[in-house]
Amino acid sequence: MLMKEVLDFYEVNEGTMAWVSVAHIDFCTILLEKNRILYVSQSPTKIIKAACIGGFSTYDGRRKAISFHTGSKQKVPIPINPRDNIFAFPTHSPESFECNWIFYNHVRYIRTVNPPSENRQSIIEFKNGQQITLNESHYILKKQMERTARCILCFSK
Repeated sequence: MLMKEVLDFYEVNEGTMAWVSVAHIDFCTILLEKNRILYVSQSPTKIIKAACIGGFSTYDGRRKAISFHTGSKQKVPIPINPRDNIFAFPTHSPESFECNWIFYNHVRYIRTVNPPSENRQSIIEFKNGQQITLNESHYILKKQMERTARCILCFSK
């Protein structure tokens, strides 16, 4: 059996495409980058809070500002580092274990699993051809993409 290298810390970058929360004894998060998959012992919440600080703000500050400017109150997209065009959106409430984070600029398209499953799964295909299947409806993920686009517009004004 091949051992997975588990990182203690992860720094979000332009190649970060998504991270998925998992219940595993050795790691909490699986990260998808353009050219690799990483396993990290940090929780998604710790990763995003550290990333926001790296982008010269706090997670709470970014969340409050975007909520104010877009009217989004739940599942608010986060401009992690607008200067580097790094924007992400949560698939569930960020406090929920099921919450995964998707990085807007890497998404090619979102589609419903065919045939549609009972638990409303969707597939996200990234621009590099990688895909992930999530237990979230196509409608919700599209809505999150729209919210994130509004968030990006706030920074382009």
